Amino acid sequence: MTEAATPPAPIRSARPAITAELMARTGLDDGRLTDLVHRFYARVRTDAMLGPIFDERVRDWDVHLAQMVDFWSSVALMTGRFHGAPMPKHARLPVTWEHFERWLSLFRETAHETCPPAGAAHVIERAELIARSLHMAVETAAGRLPGDVPDRRRPTRMP
Repeated sequence: MTEAATPPAPIRSARPAITAELMARTGLDDGRLTDLVHRFYARVRTDAMLGPIFDERVRDWDVHLAQMVDFWSSVALMTGRFHGAPMPKHARLPVTWEHFERWLSLFRETAHETCPPAGAAHVIERAELIARSLHMAVETAAGRLPGDVPDRRRPTRMP
């Protein structure tokens, strides 16, 4: 007797066909993204550089983690589940490119541990784009012109 396969969970997406294709190509799904987000932020919270910044601003970690799962679902799987404006919340943070480098380092480690190779590459590519965009917003809000925008194809330290 063979065991019946459990049908996949319904896709919570505004674009189910696109989401299904991305899931098939990357091996990502809600479970993996939830694991990625929770493990990543567990590291962030205990990180000497990033932890204090988050501790000062995040009041309800359960709410924040749920929002971040929806954010990464939208970013990685095009689900359209996140409805927010991250730029204004990040633009005035007291951070430098070194903070974004640390954030990326922790994210890359966690992605490689929790995602299949194609999925890790997919979310890391998006994380790098997000870090560059947020860094530019921080620099612009501070009245500074950003230096060279980091290029994901070559590791660069921003001044």
